[in-house]
Amino acid sequence: MTIRSNSDRRVTPGLTLVATLVATASLLLIPAPTVAGNDAGKPSYNEAGALILPQGYREWIYVGAPLTPNDMNGGKAEFPEFHSVYINPQGYQGYKNTGTFPDGTIMLKELVSVGAKKATSGSGYFMGDYVAVAVSVKDSKQFPDEPGHWGFFSFGNHPNLTPTAEPLPTASCNGCHEASADEDWVFTQYYPVLRAAKPE
Repeated sequence: MTIRSNSDRRVTPGLTLVATLVATASLLLIPAPTVAGNDAGKPSYNEAGALILPQGYREWIYVGAPLTPNDMNGGKAEFPEFHSVYINPQGYQGYKNTGTFPDGTIMLKELVSVGAKKATSGSGYFMGDYVAVAVSVKDSKQFPDEPGHWGFFSFGNHPNLTPTAEPLPTASCNGCHEASADEDWVFTQYYPVLRAAKPE
């Protein structure tokens, strides 16, 4: 059976169906647009070697929020804010697959002030406002002489974070991480998300 068109051309239903399916498949093969400036959280540097502030980090894997409040440290804690810690997807997946942090791992710490100390659920410490951002990056090519190949950076305070940051002196961060972190300069002892991800 055939269908006669207005122009008196004969159209075969089977061929029409095939053409429709081919056109649909072609549309499905068109690549989806990428998100500019994110690049799956890979570390990026400018020409001078400064680290560019990672974008979209609040969409990374959230591993924990340690807190050493003033109230429990004689009224003057060295780091009294919440440390909201994120790991980039590349670093997390590498650690999950191998149990080690690969080159390109970024650990980003966003400091958040202690806000209220009472809620409907009871007394405690509750997050206030964003304070600052600090970052550590494992990169053997970029930091061949740094212990563990980790570089440490400070991007200043909210709301005026700097777009780039130079590596901090080794003594300012690396020594503490080397001495006290459980694994590869990372405080995994405080991050159950990472401990659960590590393969046995």
